Amino acid sequence: MKILTVVIVGFVVFVAIIWLTKTWSTANKSKPFINSEKAYHAGLSSLWPIAKAYWNTQRQAPAPHNAVPLEALTQTILAQSTEDAVYRLGHSTLLMRIDGEYVLIDPVFSERASPVQWAGPKRFHQSPISIADLPAIKAVIISHDHYDHLDKAAIEKLVGKVQHFVTPLKVGEHLTAWGVDPIQITELEWWQSVELEGLRITATPAQHFSGRGLFDRDHTLWASWVIQGLQHKVFFSGDSGYFNGFKEIGQRLGPFDLSMIETGAYNDLWSDIHMLPEQSLQAHIDVNAKAMIPVHNGTFDLALHDWFEPFERINKLAKQHNVTLLTPKFGQAVMLANPQANELWWRDIMINPTMDDTEQQIHSNKMDDLNEVVTNHH
Repeated sequence: MKILTVVIVGFVVFVAIIWLTKTWSTANKSKPFINSEKAYHAGLSSLWPIAKAYWNTQRQAPAPHNAVPLEALTQTILAQSTEDAVYRLGHSTLLMRIDGEYVLIDPVFSERASPVQWAGPKRFHQSPISIADLPAIKAVIISHDHYDHLDKAAIEKLVGKVQHFVTPLKVGEHLTAWGVDPIQITELEWWQSVELEGLRITATPAQHFSGRGLFDRDHTLWASWVIQGLQHKVFFSGDSGYFNGFKEIGQRLGPFDLSMIETGAYNDLWSDIHMLPEQSLQAHIDVNAKAMIPVHNGTFDLALHDWFEPFERINKLAKQHNVTLLTPKFGQAVMLANPQANELWWRDIMINPTMDDTEQQIHSNKMDDLNEVVTNHH
């Protein structure tokens, strides 16, 4: 009874905070950033089904029971090759070598994706490389200001290693508050680009929202990104729901050698801002990329699915639709000139690897219409 009382009180406080935040935001924000297609409002009507889902959902494996396999990286290991490559470090954190320079995307190295380090989602694994071991970074790219994408402690430690920081509009204000020289920061609106000695970085639309506290909802912009070097071009989705913007990105800036698409922390209840795996696959097809790395998974527990479910679902979908899927271990190199399919590493630490062909059928049936679109596209 005592536990139930605490839960109810906590829920009431949560509802009150959301209401106050919304009221304050309406009164104090004249021009919040908005999405191009769907307005996302986390109103009081949406809180109860979300709270009920968290209360009722039974999960087999919200986190791995065994150690997540890593391939350790050092400057020495990185220096053994000069080829354009991508290394997944965790969640949505990616290290890219392109034209002999290094680009770091959404660097999160802290133990928790949270405003505090004593509470909040905790990492399943350490980064394959520490900030101290990173080589000099040409550019850090930030997709938006949520805690699982913008890590204050990491930015403070990276300042001396990074030449340029490229962010959506207003996100740079966080960085200057944390010690980054404003002259190092470039803020971009959707479709704007910056040239960094031959490296072209373009901010493209996404369907999401922003905010790090109670009173800054949508004060900063969110974005997906196109990174183009002399030989290769890649697309990074950031966080996004599925929308027609992916088709426009593909038409205007594609094709791409590689897409790095959000595939994790999804749920039907918030599919406007986080894609289901079927939608992630469609986004990859829309932008017209040769191969896909599913990201936004495998590091933090941020939703209601088992930790390995995103890998299983997107792997099955990719097979069904002849999409080249890359699932590297954290720290493993993906060579952009000739990307190779990787082993299904998560299967070694899953509780029940046989779920691929049984439980996934339930999820596949939910998205028959979208799957038909994918099939017709091919």
